Amino acid sequence: MKSPAIWRCPASPRHKLLWVAHNEPDIFRQTACVLLPKDYLRMHLTGTKVSDPSDAAGTLWLDVARRDWSDELLAAYNMTHQQMPSLAEGSEPSGTLLPELAREFGLRDDVIVAAGGDDNAASAVGIGATDPGDGFLSLGTSGVLCVIGDRFRPNPASAVHAFCHAIPDHWHQMSVVLSAASCLGWVRKLTSTNELALLAEIAALPADALPSAPLFLPYLSGERTPHNDPYAQGVFFGMTHATDRALLGYSVLEGVTLSLTDGLDALQSAGTQARALSMLGGGARSAYWAQMFADAFDTPTRTHGDGETGAALGAARLGWLAAGGDPSFVLAKPAIKEEFTPDAERHGLLRQRLKSFRELYQHVRPLFDSARPRLA
Repeated sequence: MKSPAIWRCPASPRHKLLWVAHNEPDIFRQTACVLLPKDYLRMHLTGTKVSDPSDAAGTLWLDVARRDWSDELLAAYNMTHQQMPSLAEGSEPSGTLLPELAREFGLRDDVIVAAGGDDNAASAVGIGATDPGDGFLSLGTSGVLCVIGDRFRPNPASAVHAFCHAIPDHWHQMSVVLSAASCLGWVRKLTSTNELALLAEIAALPADALPSAPLFLPYLSGERTPHNDPYAQGVFFGMTHATDRALLGYSVLEGVTLSLTDGLDALQSAGTQARALSMLGGGARSAYWAQMFADAFDTPTRTHGDGETGAALGAARLGWLAAGGDPSFVLAKPAIKEEFTPDAERHGLLRQRLKSFRELYQHVRPLFDSARPRLA
């Protein structure tokens, strides 16, 4: 390569660059700058090499508390501060649209491009989670529980993600499970039914049947928080002849809920407290599931009218702020469609189930060892 390389790296760029350093050292030595995907796009839109602290925190090259690149961490990869883009807060301008692009798009030549944020920080901005104690629960293929704080509160022992927020002087903690609403899709397919029919059957279950439902470990793709165990597997435990499709479906909803409760406990052990949680993603369509989360978390949960557009709305809001919008207006919380209040009795029952859920994982964990790679 005759010119310095600019690396457009997906998530976890550090691992890709280590591979390049070990296998293609000549190319690695030509690396001029490392950009995350949105920042690579920004470079072509504005001509600037800029990132923001929320996205940069995921590289493990950022001093998250200081919201700046860490020379010490970069040195561990034989890299320097000069090879990284400059940083701007997500709600700040990062440049203006190049004149030739503005003409091509039919726009003015002074269009500001905000620094922006990563997907979860943008979702938090979109749902109005901008004050300490605000948070959201995103139920897509995977599940994310995110709570905002006013300081950096790491808890690496429990695989808690502690990142910068997309707005200044705020951070957020995240608990991540690798299979959430995808578990519901899996059991729906397994039992040859559709989602609406299965949810209706679950909701019709008598309350006295639930304590005897099978336990379900939702680790169909391994697990992150709090186990950090990529080789964990899904498990049904406690089935009998009386176990029908509805009970299997209930166990799946409960298992995902208990897994995320495990994550909430990990966040709380680092000093993070959630006042209320907004529901996002496909799983937020189920009022039954939203109530279960409220009961398990002992925290109110809320749904909003456009819960599936949180990240896109957040990105637009960051652009508005960068263009001079008033934060008190731009960051207003969306109207609440429905709020679910915790039930103390159900909370107690689910905490008992959580105890058994945790014991089950500890008992079967050694059986997952056959999936772990053997070192030569």
